[in-house]
Amino acid sequence: MNKKSYKSPIIMFVYIVFLMLPIYWLLNMSFKTNVEILGTFSMFPNKFTLHNYVTIFTDPGWYMGYINSMSYVVINVIISLAVALPAAYAFSRYTFMGDKHLFFWLLTNRMAPPAVFALPFFQLYSSIGLFDTYWAVALAHTLFNVPLSVWILEGFMRGVPKEIDETAYIDGYSFFKFFRKIFMPLIASGIGVTAFFCFMFSWVELLLSRTLTSVNAKSIGATMTRTVSATGIDWGVLAAAGILTIVPGILVIYFVRNHIAKGFALGRV
Repeated sequence: MNKKSYKSPIIMFVYIVFLMLPIYWLLNMSFKTNVEILGTFSMFPNKFTLHNYVTIFTDPGWYMGYINSMSYVVINVIISLAVALPAAYAFSRYTFMGDKHLFFWLLTNRMAPPAVFALPFFQLYSSIGLFDTYWAVALAHTLFNVPLSVWILEGFMRGVPKEIDETAYIDGYSFFKFFRKIFMPLIASGIGVTAFFCFMFSWVELLLSRTLTSVNAKSIGATMTRTVSATGIDWGVLAAAGILTIVPGILVIYFVRNHIAKGFALGRV
């Protein structure tokens, strides 16, 4: 057995442990009291408690943050895909004046930091009555997710031969019937990858979700940043909230894992 054959698994194991250590420590803290977190150093809870999780599931200020976040994330994914699918099809199938410049302009919107748009969005939504609603955050996130979605989907669509479109039209398919029954199944991996990236950006984005909400639609990220009180920070509840924040991402990755693998192999990811 050569040296490389046993060194590679060891290096991979050390790397995985290094990545999982912060998550384990967060999970460890979520089962401790604040006194134990601040007073002792231990790899395992000395007094195991579920009080932190009970607090999150019984306090409306906490669990509504998760409901609000999931609401605007789902709305954002649906809007982003609905807008990006026809746009990406146009870029992949047709050549028109300024198409490359328009495509590049879309990507420049994705490159801009969210802080640039926080104040304009705040003033706009306050004036039209969308402030502190799911739609405010969902529409703000589409500014970043639609360009990324168009870019990813265009790569998948360009890999589908144009002859399939022509054959479907000859067989009497309307455009919408062809797009729904034939074309979309062919790019299902691209749609799954795009939905994954849209979900993850909206789920972890904090600045816009905090700026555009206050009470009714406050996200879980904004809730976690507003936990300082006169008695200090409740570290145990924050740790439990952090663990529960990771769960939706894990579930999404589990359900679209095959699409993600194909996306890295075939698409523009």
